[in-house]
Amino acid sequence: MITVVGMGAGAPPGGDVAAGAELVVGGRRHLDAVRLPEGAERVVLGALAPALDRVAEYVAKERRVVVLASGDPGFFGIVRVLAERFGPERLDVRPGVSSVAAAFARAGLPWDDAVVASAHGRELRTAVNLCRAHPKVAVLTGPGAGPAELGAALRNDSRVLVVASALGCAEERVERLTPAEAARRDWGTAVSVVLCLDETRELGPVRTVAGPPRPDTAGWALEEAAFAHRDSMITKFETRALALARLGPRPGDLVWDVGAGSGSVAVECARLGAAVTAVEKTPDGVGRVRANAAAHGVDVRVVHGAAPTVLSDLGDDPDAVFVGGGGRELPAIVAQCARRARRTVVVAMAALDRVPAAREALLGAGLECDGVLLQSSRLAPLPGDVTRLAATNPVFLLWGVRPHSRTEGVTP
Repeated sequence: MITVVGMGAGAPPGGDVAAGAELVVGGRRHLDAVRLPEGAERVVLGALAPALDRVAEYVAKERRVVVLASGDPGFFGIVRVLAERFGPERLDVRPGVSSVAAAFARAGLPWDDAVVASAHGRELRTAVNLCRAHPKVAVLTGPGAGPAELGAALRNDSRVLVVASALGCAEERVERLTPAEAARRDWGTAVSVVLCLDETRELGPVRTVAGPPRPDTAGWALEEAAFAHRDSMITKFETRALALARLGPRPGDLVWDVGAGSGSVAVECARLGAAVTAVEKTPDGVGRVRANAAAHGVDVRVVHGAAPTVLSDLGDDPDAVFVGGGGRELPAIVAQCARRARRTVVVAMAALDRVPAAREALLGAGLECDGVLLQSSRLAPLPGDVTRLAATNPVFLLWGVRPHSRTEGVTP
């Protein structure tokens, strides 16, 4: 058996956890905290592959191995790698208190409604987008993905960061500060986890199922009546349903809604877990987008400005973009969005004349393009308790997909 011992938020367990082991593997700090049996080999974890090869040699000879790990080794930890290499039946896992649980405990907060993301050896943007979309996120840090980098990415967002360092050790430090303050600091290597909190929503209702809260209203492609809008200037639910299916918004994504109008697409993408930036040129439209986001309990960043000019100020490239409306600037807007989108651009148009130029802009950016003309008729009552079909205005929906994105998954 391979015994995997969690050192619990940095605090050393009893000194005899390695008793009987012939090979003990772990970080230098963990190895120094336990008594090694006489004659036992000690391997300091650095590069993982050589350590696993050494473990394999001992396992093949049925000699006892102990692996020391931080916190709960089954939670973004070494248990996954060991189970893949040696099989779960060979593992005797003894978890400690995870750094995430310890950090929320230090902050005095429940975490059954939190999102947990690991930025250790992974792309930081996924964690950043989760922090933008959700009110309570724990980020496991790594080199180049610590409080300073996270704070720099979130400096324009209304969030508070709780930075927990050296949890369980004499040097433990837990600090509450703004993203801008975190960005200015040199944090070293002792940071265990960063909590990103929206203080207005950090205490949610009592939970039955753990995980981030789902929208109160079931389903998606909501009725137009679910949004404040002006003179029926809103993406109809039939069009919105297909647009959402092609955008594919998911937790960790960043979506732009350009020419947002009422913000119905932006709000629906946020309800599905994506971070969303809505671009709207009219002041009253900006107010409606914000009001609709608040009414549905989601966080949508609203940028007041006209595309394509304002798009260069949006910062990170989006995973997906929805472009609504029309006008002479539509080809330039679509072209700029298509150059920056990592996965998909969806364009909704009422005017036939705009379709060729929008399609050319998608193809010119190297996207594979497809589309449909959507024509639907809704049931409508007539006098005499009978029903007729009422046609909605036809809409052209084009979408461009970056070829490599078809085989890419979400960053784990």
